Amino acid sequence: MAPRTSALPGGLIALAIGAFGIGLTEFVIMGLLPQVAADFAVSESVAGWLISGYALSVAVGGVALTAAVTRLRRKPVLLGLMVLFIAGNLLSALAGDYGTMLAGRIVAALCHGAFFGIGAVVATGLVPPARRAGAVALMFTGLTAANVLGVPFGTLLGQHLGWRATFWAITAIGLVALVGLAVLVPGRGPASEAAPTGGLRGELRAFTHAQVWFSLVVTVLGFGGMFGAFTYIAYTLTEVSGFATGTVPWLLVLFGVGLFAGNLAGGRAADVSLSRTLVTVLAVLTLVLVGFALTAGSAALTVVALVLMGAFGFATVPPLQMRIMKYARRAPTLASGANIAAFNVGNALGAWLGGLTIDAGLGFTAPIWAGAGLTLLGLAVLLVAERRARRVGAAATRELADVAA
Repeated sequence: MAPRTSALPGGLIALAIGAFGIGLTEFVIMGLLPQVAADFAVSESVAGWLISGYALSVAVGGVALTAAVTRLRRKPVLLGLMVLFIAGNLLSALAGDYGTMLAGRIVAALCHGAFFGIGAVVATGLVPPARRAGAVALMFTGLTAANVLGVPFGTLLGQHLGWRATFWAITAIGLVALVGLAVLVPGRGPASEAAPTGGLRGELRAFTHAQVWFSLVVTVLGFGGMFGAFTYIAYTLTEVSGFATGTVPWLLVLFGVGLFAGNLAGGRAADVSLSRTLVTVLAVLTLVLVGFALTAGSAALTVVALVLMGAFGFATVPPLQMRIMKYARRAPTLASGANIAAFNVGNALGAWLGGLTIDAGLGFTAPIWAGAGLTLLGLAVLLVAERRARRVGAAATRELADVAA
C-alpha cells in the first residue's frame, strides 16, 4: 500500500505547540495584569510595560536574533529559542520583584519573532510546495488556539491559584514543545538546512528586492488595522454595545474562534492563489471594520462583527508571511523574521492611533474607524505592489522572448 502523503508531519505539531506556548505568554498577561500590579505594588501604567515591553522585544528579536543565527542549522536554532522561551517564563514565575518579572518577559519575547520567522521556513520544508501556505497556517494554529482556549483557562488558573501558576504552566508547555521539536523535526533536509552559503550578507541581499519592502509595509498596515480596532475592544463592548463586563472574556472567545477559522482558511486559499487571497481578505476586512464601526450599538451585530473581524484579520497572516518568503525565496529566514517584527510594529501602530482617537474625544468606535483606515491603506499599497510585480514580470517575459528570437 502506498504511503499517505496527506498525513500531517509531526514536526508541524511540535511547531504548533511551541506557537501555542508563545501565544499564551504574549496574551495571557492582559487578564492577569491587575494581580501582577497589586503583587508588585506598581501602577497600572507601569504594569503595562509587561505588555508593551514584550512587544518591543519581539520586534527587536525578530530581526536581530534571526540575523545572528542565519549560518546555523534551523533545527538546533529552534531548540535554542525554545530553551530561551522556557528560561524567560521560569524567570517570570520565580520573580520576586517587578524588575525581574519585566526581565523574564523580555527574555521570553526575544525568541518570539525568531521562532515564528524560522518556524515558518521550517514548516514549508516539511510539506510539498503546493501545501506551503497551509503548513504556515497550521503552525500559526497554535497561536490562534492560545487565544481561543489558552488565554481564558490561563486567566482562570491565575485567578484561582495565583498568577505564578499560569507562568509555571507555560513553562511546562515550553518543555513539551522542546521535546517535540527535538524528536519530530527532522535534523536533515529542507526543513532544517542552514541559510545559503552567503550567510547574513546573503540574507540581507533579499532586502534589495522592492517587493520585500512592499510586503513589510502591507503587513504593518493591514494587520495593524485589525489590532488597532481590537486593542480597545473591551471599551467598545461595554460602553457602546452595552455588554456587561463579565461577558467580555466570553465574547473574546468568539473573536478567537474567528481567528482560528480564518487562519486555516487563509492558508488554504493562499495555496490556491496568494495574490488574489491577500487582496480579497484585506478588502473584506476593511468592509468588516467599517460595518462594525457603524453597527457597534447593536449587541447582535457586534457579535457577528467580532467573529468576522477575527476571521478576516487572521486570514491575512499566512498569505502575508508567504508573500515575503516568495520574494525572498533565495534567503527567506531573515525576511521571514522581519515580517514577524512587522506584525508587532503594526500592533503598536494600530494601538497608538486608536489611543489618539480616544484621547481626542472621538469615542470608543473611533479606534475601529482608525483600524479600517489603516487596513484600507495597506490594501492600496498591496495593489500598487501587485501592479508593479505584474509589470516587472511582463517585462522579464518580453526580454526572454527577445533573447529566444
